[in-house]
Amino acid sequence: MSELHCVTGALGFSGGHIARHLLESGHDVRTLTGSLGRAHAFGNSIDIRPMDFDNPAELRASLNGVRVLYNTYWVRFSKAGFSQADAVRNTRVLFAAARDAGVERIVHVSITNPSAKSPYEYFRGKAALESALVEIGLPHTILRPAVLFGGTDVLVSNIAWLLRTFPVFGIIGDGEYGLRPIHVDDLAALAVRCGADRGTAVVDAVGPETFRYREFVRAIAAAVGRPARLVHLPRSVGLACAAGLGWALRDVLLTAEEYDALADNLLVTDSPSTGTTAFSAWLREHGAALGRRYTSEVARHKNRSLSYAEL
Repeated sequence: MSELHCVTGALGFSGGHIARHLLESGHDVRTLTGSLGRAHAFGNSIDIRPMDFDNPAELRASLNGVRVLYNTYWVRFSKAGFSQADAVRNTRVLFAAARDAGVERIVHVSITNPSAKSPYEYFRGKAALESALVEIGLPHTILRPAVLFGGTDVLVSNIAWLLRTFPVFGIIGDGEYGLRPIHVDDLAALAVRCGADRGTAVVDAVGPETFRYREFVRAIAAAVGRPARLVHLPRSVGLACAAGLGWALRDVLLTAEEYDALADNLLVTDSPSTGTTAFSAWLREHGAALGRRYTSEVARHKNRSLSYAEL
């Protein structure tokens, strides 16, 4: 029987994949979005509603009749006029609206290794939202991905662009820090399966392969046919280079907190794989098309407060 499910950010990256899987499963799909005019490929197949956190009554009305809410809303980094603390407050409003509207279940996208004691605002904020979801009292699944690839992801595509464009690639530190990528379609399929569950769970959403960052870059370089000359840089020099290149591209390539969290191995876990797509196999199939142009995250999401998962 068809049910009404709601996805935040279905016009974006991971939210769009979740919405597609829900449609293929025969469900009616609604999305809450801060980008009402954004181009998308869904036509009239999904119901699009505004995501206005200053209007909880409207949010609650948009969630009436929804059985499951899939939440991908977040911000990658704080910026002038909007912070991760704002995203935490907004998400609390969303969770309360879902409870008051009678939503039966929430599937929430978090991050690997969140902690209220983390030195990093991103991971503290994600931990705060996991606690807020428990406090709301609705049955839920928390998904904890590290790095997403596939589709229109920015990270892998722009690493490939840098490798195609420059004769050297800077690695901050020794590059031995780890990451555990999952294909965005695997994450979406997992989210939809969890939407059908009845209990409460926390699941590390990770793929079958673990990489050291240096290996990750070398694999991308081989796939695009640009053998990488890796240059290891001190933290201060590497971050300055990233900032300078970001200024030239009018984008944010890497923040200090993002590097430090990566170097602290917060994007890796030894949990069993919940995705089936191997990054190495995917690269062999898609490498020739990767990095043909640079994709600016700032330009894509100008004046929007979208999550890293929606890139």
